[in-house]
Amino acid sequence: MRRRWSVAEIEAMVEAGVLAEDERFELIGGEIVPMSPKGILHETLKISLARFWNRRLPDDIVLAQETTFRLNQDTFVEPDFVFFRRADGLAALSPATALLAVEVADSSLAYDLDRKTRIYGAAGVREVWVIEAKSLITHIRRHAGIDGYREQLTVGPDETLAMSFAPALDLRLATLDLV
Repeated sequence: MRRRWSVAEIEAMVEAGVLAEDERFELIGGEIVPMSPKGILHETLKISLARFWNRRLPDDIVLAQETTFRLNQDTFVEPDFVFFRRADGLAALSPATALLAVEVADSSLAYDLDRKTRIYGAAGVREVWVIEAKSLITHIRRHAGIDGYREQLTVGPDETLAMSFAPALDLRLATLDLV
């Protein structure tokens, strides 16, 4: 038998100790979905991106890593990175205030490119990047709508990934100093 959960119920279970705070799952449409284990390629790329972006981050932009991103009352995800304006603050992080969500994908590539980007799009997140840990190819989704994203681009590792809200954070993955 299935039971549909709300974000508030999951947060209460974590607070009460029923669920551990560090358990790796997302809540998608009220259903608890276990997250894929992270491999070394995923972690290497994630650490390298964090180092790159944190060194160049403008004062008015915040980069949150693996934060609980509440999309609506029955859905939260944990993107590898989400950018938002400092003036908006983490407490107000929502699909409307997120500037960019970034998923680093290794074993989760098919899920991230299909179901997860549709979830982000339906929630109204303006832009999502899914970066393939193995090939460093980036799949960009822009202009969210109920059926997903109207603009879908694929950017190779030698091409520039541009952030309209903070050009100082632009990068080419082929030149990223991997740890």
